[in-house]
Amino acid sequence: MKTILLPFFDDEASQVALRTACLAAKRFESYVEGLFVEEMPQIIGGEGMTLPPEYLAQLDNERHQRAAAARARFEAEARECGVPLASLEPASRQAAAGWNEQEGQESRIVGEYGRLFDLIAIGRSDKLAAGGWEPTCEAALFESGRPVLVAGTETPETIGDTVVIAWNGSTETARTIALARPFLAAASKVVVLAVADSMVPGPTCEQVATHLMRAGIAASSLTVQTLGRLPGEAILEETAVIGADLLIKGAYTHSRFRQLIFGGATRHILSAATLPVLMAH
Repeated sequence: MKTILLPFFDDEASQVALRTACLAAKRFESYVEGLFVEEMPQIIGGEGMTLPPEYLAQLDNERHQRAAAARARFEAEARECGVPLASLEPASRQAAAGWNEQEGQESRIVGEYGRLFDLIAIGRSDKLAAGGWEPTCEAALFESGRPVLVAGTETPETIGDTVVIAWNGSTETARTIALARPFLAAASKVVVLAVADSMVPGPTCEQVATHLMRAGIAASSLTVQTLGRLPGEAILEETAVIGADLLIKGAYTHSRFRQLIFGGATRHILSAATLPVLMAH
């Protein structure tokens, strides 16, 4: 987890995501890059219509002001977190933060540019471009090939000391475990949690824990009943009981469309989790 990409805006949710990313950066000596994407407005006019130069200049000035405000807050928060500003230096052995501004569609840029990074951190902000944070989060999950760290609603004191893996037997969760290996190796406690009646064909949580222990990870297993809860509700409630500061889960074992229509554990956790959630598809 040496490089972390963070779409950043001048709002509280972005600050929480940055503080969360900085905790991870200090743990793994990572570089955190704040990414500000300015989506160009669609200007519709009749044939031969020319917009006044002063109007175009005003739009350009407003874009620069938004970017400058976001950068100022990003740099101030990074310093407050004890992460110095620096360029991406391959030989650096300390956490660092940098800034990048691009124009275009945020979800597309994050899905493509994010392929360079080890981790993409997302804040659950309604001020993110393209109608909210979800399109950017889904682009990161489905287009980047990288794990996505969705920040919680508040800044955690720690991240990755006590980790819960929401195991359901799926390919997506197995892939997420592999991508989350740095967090698992550094954790003091890892619980592989299975919710009965929500599994797909695959290994048991006990088998997963045994294999993790073979790799030197302090893992144990736990199977719980739904007891009238939805699987996503059971996962979050049991994770809170365990006292975890990071939840690891495969994203969209069932299709996005099915979860959009019928609901599902991924959508519930994305909307309701108060702690950071590490996901991959």
